[in-house]
Amino acid sequence: MQYQVPQFIEVEDKIFGPLTLRQFIYLAGGGGLCLIFFTLLNFYIAVILAMPVIVASLSLAFYKFNGRPLIVALEHAFGYFFGTKLYLWKQREAKTPTQAVAESLTPGALVVPKLSQSRLKDLAWSLNIKDRTTMGVTSKKPSGFEL
Repeated sequence: MQYQVPQFIEVEDKIFGPLTLRQFIYLAGGGGLCLIFFTLLNFYIAVILAMPVIVASLSLAFYKFNGRPLIVALEHAFGYFFGTKLYLWKQREAKTPTQAVAESLTPGALVVPKLSQSRLKDLAWSLNIKDRTTMGVTSKKPSGFEL
């Protein structure tokens, strides 16, 4: 027996003409609120209050942010701003000089010698010379060369 697998499960059905149910609810809610403003308030005050409601209802119905409806972005924003946040910080313990010496003397511990500035320049120069000799370039160190 074969079953037909739905192909477009993420596309909402158009119920009210070219509008989905969600879009219709946003537009009807915004229109109803504007109707209340115009029936109860002075015309100029109603226009001032209705403009943000119209913009909000149109953007909720039709605007997509990163390919997703605006309501999803608003939901994530409110969840981030008003949700609990967990900050972790592990304070390092200050080591006394005797602990540092004891750790460096333990068997198997890797001892890294400190490099002075002149020793570091000598190492860099010797590495540069070895690279040049392997490539077949032989030249003397330029007089103003500094690392």
